[in-house]
Amino acid sequence: MPQFIELTGPESAELSAGSVAVLPLGAIEQHGPHLPLSTDFTVASATAEAAVAAAGDAFWLLPALPFTKSDEHAWSSGTIWLSWDTVMRMLVDIGNSLAASPVRRLVFVNGHGGNSALLQVACRELRRRFGFHTFLMHPGVPADQGGASPASELGMGVHGGLTETSVMLHLRPDLVHLDRAVRSVPEALTAYEYIGFGKQVSFGWLSDDFGTDGTIGDPTGANAELGKQLFEAGVEKCAAALREVARFEVG
Repeated sequence: MPQFIELTGPESAELSAGSVAVLPLGAIEQHGPHLPLSTDFTVASATAEAAVAAAGDAFWLLPALPFTKSDEHAWSSGTIWLSWDTVMRMLVDIGNSLAASPVRRLVFVNGHGGNSALLQVACRELRRRFGFHTFLMHPGVPADQGGASPASELGMGVHGGLTETSVMLHLRPDLVHLDRAVRSVPEALTAYEYIGFGKQVSFGWLSDDFGTDGTIGDPTGANAELGKQLFEAGVEKCAAALREVARFEVG
């Protein structure tokens, strides 16, 4: 596994200009009573590691970031979150540091939907400041950003639902308490045509707006076989996307 931090300083200075740095971002935050705080960190780390291993040469895995922008879960014990400006400064500092090496392509593999908007801003900021080619990908597109969610969740499986719980049953079944899982789908949102998760009009929300257990979705039907299929499909797509990243040019 090509790990950037296992290089020596001189070796990092000898990387080719076509080298691609891959930075996984997770979160440490509540995921209802049935999933661990480390869910997003676990999924992002495992996906990035497997995708880098499958993508071929020239990809270098950076250590995953566990603490990110999780303030929508700040109400819950266990959530450890950084403010948006702290996260942005951290990402800019990472870019500034990488700029001392030959690396000029940086990919964020994001396992936490609450980071997505900020990472879009960071991609442009790093492009402007340091001339990097910057990219944002997810193991799976979050449902609140237009990704698919099972019909049983009415398109609203955005946190601790069927897919996320299934992937964790595949990756870390020892940390999943399926006997504690409860369906918590905010069905009242179906009354709105334009406003909602993945719809034309987004809205600001906190995870306790929909119930106090912190779940937004229906994890009760989760299973490891579905999780394996979702994880492997996510890795395959991310690996293919990384190979595109290596040859991407705007013009």
